[in-house]
Parts: sequence; structure tokens; C-alpha cells
Amino acid sequence: MTERVNQHRFATRAVHAGQEPDAATGAINTPVFASSTFVMDEPGPGTRGYVYGRVGNPTRTAYEECVSALEGGTRSIAFASGLAAAASLLDTLEAGSHMIAMEDLYGGMHRLFRDIRAHSANLETSFIDLSAPGALEAAIRPETRIIWAETPTNPQLKLVDLAEIARIGKKHGILTVVDNTFASPALQRPLEYGIDVVLHSTTKYIAGHSDLIGGMLVIGDNPALAEKLGFTQYALGAVPSAFDCYLTLRSLKTLDLRMERHCANAGVLAEWLAAHPAIEQVSYPGLPTHPQHELAKRQMSGFGGIVTFRPRGGPPVAREICKRTHLFALAVSLGGVESLIELPGLMTHKSIPDEIRHRIGVTDDLVRLSIGVEHVEDLRMDLAQAIDGAG
Repeated sequence: MTERVNQHRFATRAVHAGQEPDAATGAINTPVFASSTFVMDEPGPGTRGYVYGRVGNPTRTAYEECVSALEGGTRSIAFASGLAAAASLLDTLEAGSHMIAMEDLYGGMHRLFRDIRAHSANLETSFIDLSAPGALEAAIRPETRIIWAETPTNPQLKLVDLAEIARIGKKHGILTVVDNTFASPALQRPLEYGIDVVLHSTTKYIAGHSDLIGGMLVIGDNPALAEKLGFTQYALGAVPSAFDCYLTLRSLKTLDLRMERHCANAGVLAEWLAAHPAIEQVSYPGLPTHPQHELAKRQMSGFGGIVTFRPRGGPPVAREICKRTHLFALAVSLGGVESLIELPGLMTHKSIPDEIRHRIGVTDDLVRLSIGVEHVEDLRMDLAQAIDGAG
């Protein structure tokens, strides 16, 4: 059934891929297999497909198969968090490797690369603007092993040309990794452009309800890499619980619907903010004023639910706006059904040294909105009263 379902359109795959009715009971929802160990028919390798919960779990398998179908991958590997997925991927590298990464990245990735792996594995990372023509090839060294990108980036919403990154990576024999968290497979599928590995913080849009932590790696047509990453997960053990897998699989069924509303709401609010006299600058890939709007139209089927802006009056006004919203909760994270507001420079990206943050534009007046699925007019009115009150 799964092979047949994978030929269907995205919304259908999200509901059915990897999710055949339970053979024993006919249950239409995949059960939560809350078992740490599995009985064998005889000593030796497991004959029923499962041995131990760290190695595999039927609920996790269904979840991984569904994400593979949505991203167009050959194998997906679930982890306890997005950072656990990233760390496990880095653990496949030899010590002393060099990596090229987009300079505008989630703060946790900066911390992992710069503060952890630089010391534990002598990993050297060149942070560059991968959207700048010629910058990538100029940064490649003989010891470069990974090109790591986000698109759209967190929080500046810069885009990276997926086809170009994949072309350069293949030309030089370098693994390409794209963090697809902000877009989700509903809006963008990097493997279709030749990218080798897709990473997700499934905490965000894939799970979508702010009730769990998770991560995922999706591998393209590379059986050797898939086997290597699968072994790394098995050896390190950074696996999600069966219940978290169940919750995320349930959430995938509505991913297409949720992303439609996230995008629609974000588009309306971005246009309204761009016309507001108290707002100095707005960034959203769906706006014609976004410097990479044409690229967004080419490689994305929607522009996402994240909007950033800078108010006139600088950091004090930005802080006041965040304190005055009611529907927009002041909180880190993103991608849930509820709307959130934050200041990346003081919150999600605070661990990045000030000099680097300011160079890449994550200044203390930058406000990031994660637009939820509430009625857009209620969200607009909440922002309006906060902006008016802050001025």
C-alpha cells in the first residue's frame, strides 16, 4: 500500500503514507508501541523486524516512512531533537574536517558548530553568505566535507538557490545538507533539486502544536549514506519516544492544511506591516520587495509563516511591542498553530557573539513573528494595538 500511496499528491501522502491499518486489530491509526524490547522466535537476530527500542520501533518506522514520502527521500531517520539530528550527522565526519555553513543560521546550530564540535572534533566552520554569487566556491578547501544551508534562514529569511548548491556540491564531491524547517516539505523539497540530506526540527511545522521536541534527517538516493547515518543513530541512541512519534505522525495528517493557513495569514500581515508608517522594514519572501522574491517563487510552493520586521524607534520600541501583544505569545520556537513573537537578538540567537549577530543583521530591534492559524483579522488587530501603544 505504501508504494501505491507514494504516487499520490502531497496531501494524500500526508494522511496515508506509512500508515496502513493495524494488521492485528484493524485500527486506522498507527498504535503507540510502548515497548523497550521485542520477543524473538529464537536466539539471534530478530525475525519479526524489531529487537530493541533504540534500534527500531513500529510507531517510529511509520513516522519515518511518512516523512520520506513527503520529502521524496529513500530513508528518514528520527531523532530526539533537531540538534540531536544535526550532531549525529556531524559525527559521521572525520575529526579535523571543514564545513561551509550559511552565516544566518538558527542560534543553536551556531552553538553546536562553534562551541561544541570545534573543540570535540576539531571541526572548522566557515560561516558565509551562501546567497552571494561566487561565495561558496571561493570558500571550498581540500578538507571541506559539508555544505550546510538553511532556506529560508532563521531569522533573516534569506534564501539559498538549492539547485546551485547541489550542483557545486556534486562538482566537488561535497555533501550538501539543507535545514528545511522553515518551509517544511509542504512548501519545499530540497532533495528534488539534488540536495543530499534534509534536516528538520520536527518540533516546528511538522509537529505543529508546540507539544513535543523532535528532529529528522531525510536522505536522498544514497544507500551508503543512509546506512552510515542509521548506524550512527543506533550507536548514539538519540531516538524519540514512541509517543512523540505517534503525536508527530498524527500532526503530519494536517500539515498541508496548516501550512496553507500559515502562509495565507503571513502574506496578509506582511503586506499590512510593510504599509504601516511605524514599521521601518519588513522581510517576507512573499513580498515583491524581498530581494530573492523570484527565487522564492521558483523553488517554493508557498512563502511560509515567518515574518520579521524592524519598527521605527529601534530596540526600545521593539521590546515594547513584544510586551504589548495578547494573541501573539512572547516565546521562543515557531511553527505551532498559535502565533508567537520574539526578539531573536535577545532570545533565540543570544548565544551568538554580538559582533557576529550585528554583522549578519540580527540586531536588537529585529522582531520575529511566527504566524499561527488564528483568524488573520484578530492577529492584525493585536499587532496594531501593540504597535500603536509602543509608539
